[in-house]
Amino acid sequence: MDTITNILSLVGALGMFLYGMKVMSDGLEKFAGEKMRAVLAAMTKNRVMGVFTGILITALVQSSSATTVMVVSFVNAGLMTLKQSIGVIMGANIGTTVTAWIISVIGFSFNINSFVLPILAVGLIFIFSKNSKKKSFGEFLFGFALLFMGLHFLQNMAETLQIGEVVKNLLDGVDCSGFLMILLFVLIGALVTCIVQASAATMAITLMLLGMNIPGFGFEQTAALAMGQNIGTTVTAYIAALTANVPARRAALAHMFFNVFGVVVILLIFYPFCNVVSWFTTDVLRAENNVLIKLSMFHTAFNVFNTLLLIGFVDQIEKLVCKLLPYKTEQDEEYRLKYISGGLFSTSEMSLLEARKEIFNFAGRCDKMFSLVKELLDTTDKKTFDELYKRIEKYEGITDNMEIEIGQYLGKVSDGKLTIESKLKLQKMLKIISELESIGDACFNIARTINHKREKVSDDFSAEQKANIIKMFGLVQTALTHMVNQTGREENEKADIAMTMKNEHAINEFRSLTRNQNTVALTDGKYSYALGSHYMNVISECEKLGDYIINVVQASE
Repeated sequence: MDTITNILSLVGALGMFLYGMKVMSDGLEKFAGEKMRAVLAAMTKNRVMGVFTGILITALVQSSSATTVMVVSFVNAGLMTLKQSIGVIMGANIGTTVTAWIISVIGFSFNINSFVLPILAVGLIFIFSKNSKKKSFGEFLFGFALLFMGLHFLQNMAETLQIGEVVKNLLDGVDCSGFLMILLFVLIGALVTCIVQASAATMAITLMLLGMNIPGFGFEQTAALAMGQNIGTTVTAYIAALTANVPARRAALAHMFFNVFGVVVILLIFYPFCNVVSWFTTDVLRAENNVLIKLSMFHTAFNVFNTLLLIGFVDQIEKLVCKLLPYKTEQDEEYRLKYISGGLFSTSEMSLLEARKEIFNFAGRCDKMFSLVKELLDTTDKKTFDELYKRIEKYEGITDNMEIEIGQYLGKVSDGKLTIESKLKLQKMLKIISELESIGDACFNIARTINHKREKVSDDFSAEQKANIIKMFGLVQTALTHMVNQTGREENEKADIAMTMKNEHAINEFRSLTRNQNTVALTDGKYSYALGSHYMNVISECEKLGDYIINVVQASE
């Protein structure tokens, strides 16, 4: 019974470590999300700056997986190019080595109670603050303390369960110095990291095992585990990108290629590379008795070496992944969500970026749908008319599906921890997608009215009616174009409500004018009541469309 309790305690300690890392990462992202976004935008102009950006962001959030998924999300949202992402991913691999240095320097030797509990106390004060920034900073401190508490409990439970003895017995009689065993340890490191989904956690376990001085399980074996972790950590981003668009999948594949290629190269020179690291740690750093420092040095040297080796081949890596993952056809990309997917999340805050880009895409589809409706009015050939009408009908289904899919995505995002400001943004986004779907409905209603008129009324619209419909279409198109521009504007840019109101006023006035003209024309017998009814239905739907447009712009303020 005690053994089962201890095993569960070990798993719980690992869970506390992972949860602390997640809370710390999420807290920091909410605290500095906008600044991190600005850093990524400003510092990825060239590959070298991209590498330094990756190092900085990963050192802050303490998770290369979080950085990589964030980068893949940015590529998915069109906020970063594939070439820019490759440099950041290289830097993320170096940045993640900071975790190993923190653990090796203070993680197992420092008196945990001397700093963790005070940090928890300070973090708790900030967490209960009404200010969202202070609250997020408190979550960061809280997560940082939980991380080291989990690390402390992990070490204690490993000693209680005598993990060192278990590993020693498993390796008893096995020559672990052979190259085949080194390959096996690489595979084990990759497999465990795939399961845990956090290279920092597997690195902490590796450092803990190394510190136990297990016979036959030393520096070279743990170095092989560390290399395997570099392969395993690529799985998180790749899984996240499976349902994303082609550029995002390419970024995830580039990450996998970079890490796997680096492991293969180091394996070819594994023993000499280990000897160089040992010499540097012993003769330069004067830390010959600290095996944890040696492993951390190997981890850093390994990632720095691979970055220096491949940084000059970013263009070639980009071409390779583009060749391996080509666009199938334009049609494949045409009728699907472009920027968001159910499987792709960085953090809730960052996920709002993808939603914002997708809403811009949604607005563009509505604009395209209206252009098809305008084309329908002038189409006289029956076959062409029917094909165009089916396209509009298909677009109406697309707008329905987009509202549902974006809404479901935002629902998942809302399950995460959001700042008050982000919650307000999310509420506005839900309002916008509802209004955009209504625009799609209005466009289809206009097309359906034109189709009904064609089927049931033999007379064509009079010259005056046709001219008025075309003029109304022009007014709506102006308002629609302005709406699309407003949904695609920068977040810090103020919405142009005045122009929207001007467009809305013009649409309403023209609707009133045509309604009065139609009454007079019917009284004078200029055309049949049925033709006049279809004519005014088109005009009225255009006026409704204008109402939905102003609702979108107002919600985007």
